Amino acid sequence: MTRNADASKPRAAVRHGRLRKSNPFVTVAKVIAATAAVVGVSGIAVAGVAALDLANSVKPVAHLDNETPGAPPPNIGAIEGGVNLLLVGSDSGDGNAAYGDREENLNDVTILMHISADHSSATVVSFPRDMYVQIGDCADGGNGRDKMNTALMYGGADGGLACAVSTVEGITGLSIPFAAQIGFDGVISMSNAVGGVPVCITEPLNDAWSGINLDVGTHDLSGASALAFLRSRHGVGDGSDLSRISNQQVFLSSLVRTLKSSETLSDPIKLYSIARAALKNVTLSNSLNNIDTMVSIAAALKDIPLDRVAFVQTPTATVEGGVEATSDADVLWTALQSDQAVALSATGKYVVTDPNAPVTPDPATTDAAADPAATADPAAPADPSAAGPVALPDTITGQNAAQNTCTAGRPEEDQ
Repeated sequence: MTRNADASKPRAAVRHGRLRKSNPFVTVAKVIAATAAVVGVSGIAVAGVAALDLANSVKPVAHLDNETPGAPPPNIGAIEGGVNLLLVGSDSGDGNAAYGDREENLNDVTILMHISADHSSATVVSFPRDMYVQIGDCADGGNGRDKMNTALMYGGADGGLACAVSTVEGITGLSIPFAAQIGFDGVISMSNAVGGVPVCITEPLNDAWSGINLDVGTHDLSGASALAFLRSRHGVGDGSDLSRISNQQVFLSSLVRTLKSSETLSDPIKLYSIARAALKNVTLSNSLNNIDTMVSIAAALKDIPLDRVAFVQTPTATVEGGVEATSDADVLWTALQSDQAVALSATGKYVVTDPNAPVTPDPATTDAAADPAATADPAAPADPSAAGPVALPDTITGQNAAQNTCTAGRPEEDQ
């Protein structure tokens, strides 16, 4: 049975009250949805009007150290080569009184999206907010060991996004030229624009801190309900941020399947509303602040098979006051640096396969099937994906977008 969670406005909350520090929806949603939006819009007139309106609704841009100011955007079509894009979710509330006095600006969601140079795979890596890292070279200080979610704060009002980027570059060894930041209202607007995301629940999920109450079944989440689900920590798994990441991956995998469905990608009005909602509520890096660039990234994403879109959680071990990455993470960073797809051997601890999920082939997989009559070109350059995905150790958990998974609630007496 599918239930629809209405997109109501969130209730006011005090920073240190029952509704506590939150974790906005990552924002892979933001860029995947926003960029995919314009790709399917039919008609030059519609695209032209959309571009003008979207340009007028974009928030002030953020400048990254390694982007090229003033560089011309790519031509419409798939962007050439690979893409590294950082998505951060801020818990500041952006001054909306409905979220109370939040006092700080923390990146409680930090996600890196890597698209391979041949556009055959995408890897989306979540960094736990409480993971101790070396903060990047930031405008307002830092340059020392602190938790991941302090990068926005160290960077200050103008350099927070750039600080988060330099921090993740130091961890992964990758150059990241694209970045975007989203807040609570942006999550609400985005989930409304896509018309809701179906999420499967196997045990009741009730969390007084985030305000979510879901019984067993499948729920179409949008608006404030989607935000509450993605913020929920006490109501899932062991109540930690690590189990919340697994919960978010359930949502994001379903979102990708929804956006790749023929119904979504063939609806120009819906696609345009997604793009408009995204650009109106997202702070973009200067390098991403162009509709042609966004379209070109979408073109690289839209044909990747679902089983080649991997959502991965950075492996960590508990230390005093938080967690830190284990040496197994080096396998992941090396794979990304080598532009190789990854294969997971373990799903999130509190995620289960949806027993009622329909079995539907991914059109991209079918289209990409090799022609038996085709022969390899000996002069063709080496293909990094030819050897197959890199098998990740079972300490690195997650799922791919082809896996239909469910999340289980945590009993209220354990919260």
